[in-house]
Amino acid sequence: MPSWRRVLPSLPVLQWGRAYNREALVSDGVAALIVTIMLIPQSLAYAMLAGLPPEVGLYASVAPLLLYAVFGTSRVLAVGPVAVVSLMTAAAIGHHAPAGTPEYWAVAITLAFLSGLLLLSMGLLRLGFLANFLSHPVISGFISASGILIAASQLRTLMGVSAEGHNFLDLSLSLMSQLGQVHVLTLAIGAATVAFLFWVRSGLKPLLQRLGMKPRAADVVAKTGPVAAIAVTTLLTWALDWQVQGVKIVGAVPQGLPPFTLPLWDLGLWQALLVPALLISVVGFVESVSVGQTLAAKRRQRIEPDQELVALGSSNLSAALTGGFPVTGGFARSVVNFDAGAQTPAAGVFTAAGITLASLFLTPALYYLPQATLAATIVVAVLSLVDFSILRKTWNYAKSDFSAVVATLVATLTVGVETGLIVGVGVSLALYLYRTSRPHMAEVGLVVGTEHFRNVQRHAVAVSPRVLSLRVDESLYFANSRALEDRINSAVASRHGLGHVILQCSAINDIDASALESLEAIDLRLRGAGVRLHLSEVKGPVMDRLRKTEFLNGLSGQVFLSHYQAIFELAPEVIA
Repeated sequence: MPSWRRVLPSLPVLQWGRAYNREALVSDGVAALIVTIMLIPQSLAYAMLAGLPPEVGLYASVAPLLLYAVFGTSRVLAVGPVAVVSLMTAAAIGHHAPAGTPEYWAVAITLAFLSGLLLLSMGLLRLGFLANFLSHPVISGFISASGILIAASQLRTLMGVSAEGHNFLDLSLSLMSQLGQVHVLTLAIGAATVAFLFWVRSGLKPLLQRLGMKPRAADVVAKTGPVAAIAVTTLLTWALDWQVQGVKIVGAVPQGLPPFTLPLWDLGLWQALLVPALLISVVGFVESVSVGQTLAAKRRQRIEPDQELVALGSSNLSAALTGGFPVTGGFARSVVNFDAGAQTPAAGVFTAAGITLASLFLTPALYYLPQATLAATIVVAVLSLVDFSILRKTWNYAKSDFSAVVATLVATLTVGVETGLIVGVGVSLALYLYRTSRPHMAEVGLVVGTEHFRNVQRHAVAVSPRVLSLRVDESLYFANSRALEDRINSAVASRHGLGHVILQCSAINDIDASALESLEAIDLRLRGAGVRLHLSEVKGPVMDRLRKTEFLNGLSGQVFLSHYQAIFELAPEVIA
């Protein structure tokens, strides 16, 4: 038993597996059937988005689901290829080999392997907090811009032209220059498929319910929209010989199980892929955890972010060893898995089995599948990711977050996905440093008849000309310690009868070494001017660190438990 207890933290499968029953089996089986139907066209489409043969999408949807079922802590997260990560994959490896070649595929495998190593290492070192550097506005701006880029990149397939471009502007100009060469039949197939898929998303389920179908059954049928589009356009292409008329088809898709593959052992290539792999890992982790936490909360469950890093790392390593490319938890398929009633990660195991059967027996039927149909599937899927409401929300609430969103959007669209994400994070951190380097500092006074102290500029409060009560609403560190010195020096210079400065520390969570030196300098300067420095309401962890220094021993004033106690002792007339 002790050995099992040591294993349990690393193997969540042992926790839910011991309580697995027939009811969960039925629920997971139904959910797996629905997700499999949805995942087959998505996997094919996202592989082509990444510049890989379509079967690679199927390969990347088998082993990762199995590994996540063993190591993952979410009961409903469905791991596999996703749009944004596929786009980042194409951007990362496009400079190392021509798309569609065996060399390109080998680099994609290497990228998945490196991403898996990074995620696994971060999980073992419990570095899940690093994802916190990607703020929600930055992620929202990045995903929206990526959705626009992905949709734009698929227009060339929908139009049947060969437009090129590594960013939105170049791609748009290239597409406009090719307008005279649009293949009308390809465009008709793509446009009709897009219109059908949009209608299926919003109109088919209500229609089926009006015809008497039960809501859950109607939802299941509605989810099969992409499969229906693939079946119809494939049959029409075969029956009407559209490929002879210039419609590009998927062609031969190899049958069989995912192959055993290894990454390229090229140190130079690994160095070139390190930053892209890190960005893909962090973006994938953030997307996966966000979805997992949202769905877990609806069932009063919880997930462990650090364990999720281990699970996603293992999933990506397995993808690299089975001919896949980088994967993560997908929003759309996870929501479908949740809504379909999945109870445990065993639903992912059943989905992997379904994908395996499709790889073994259904791939010959995809020969006549128009590439425009897969492009339409991608367009409809990614346009749901575009959310410009974040611009209005951040403009109204915080201009700094608005700036980060705009910077991320513009950089992603005009330069590229990797640069866009780096710019977004850089702008966010720069704005944070700027904001915290200019902390809000308020002179406070006593609200008469209470023990509460409030900003003298906002409330009618009682103060003493002999005491300056200053509240700093920020932790003190190297970037803002000088601002505190300047504020206190200015107050002392303008108040000739001042005898005490009380620093109310209720909002100070940390004081670093630079800020401590500033406090020592402030105390020394005030002592020379005949003014004593006091502290009040110092938090426990901050006080623990201050006690390890000589600052408290040399402090000219006192440390008070509460600010009211400080005023009671230093300026009792205010209270009276």
